[in-house]
Amino acid sequence: MTITTLSDTHGLHRRIKDIPLADIIIHAGDISNIGEEHQVIDFLNWFADLPHQHKIFIAGNHDFFFERESKKYIEKIIPSNIIYLNDSSCTIDSINIYGSPITPRFYDWAFNRDRGKNIQQHWKLIPTDTDILITHGPPFGKLDATTNNLRTGCEDLLKVVEKIKPKYHIFGHIHEAYGMTYNEHTTFINASILDEHYRIKNKPFFIEYN
Repeated sequence: MTITTLSDTHGLHRRIKDIPLADIIIHAGDISNIGEEHQVIDFLNWFADLPHQHKIFIAGNHDFFFERESKKYIEKIIPSNIIYLNDSSCTIDSINIYGSPITPRFYDWAFNRDRGKNIQQHWKLIPTDTDILITHGPPFGKLDATTNNLRTGCEDLLKVVEKIKPKYHIFGHIHEAYGMTYNEHTTFINASILDEHYRIKNKPFFIEYN
């Protein structure tokens, strides 16, 4: 099974070149600038037309549309060949994939939760048998540093990841921390396509899932 993953395209999805063909493509949120419906629709049309067999995405803190609109309306506009995860999971060829848009509160962006009990309620929903975890934001200390070397990741998320040990943890949010790192159990991928100035800089990651 092969996987292509990217994140934080902020409405520039049609300008991205050389997206590797894979069985699955995963987008880890911030598909739009501030959740404009026309931009969301354009992303969904673009995403649906990609040749990848399985297409999965979550929302990010810029994607107010998915927090504002009803579940019924969101389900209505999402093409049938796209899987949208919102504190929910899917299984593809025995690979358990879970996705959440939640990030620690920063001003009043979409899907923000206060650190501590409020955000813990979301992380407790992650199944223990998750193979691929998709969150918009990073866990603390894993590709979460800003240009000022401020660690912005979620400590509570890190605790859950260390407990359930997914094979991959895919996220974005902190553009300048793009990259890959790993520990004994988990490969962490910050798949942000744009840099901190919202310019296309990075390439999607290609994974061979074994």
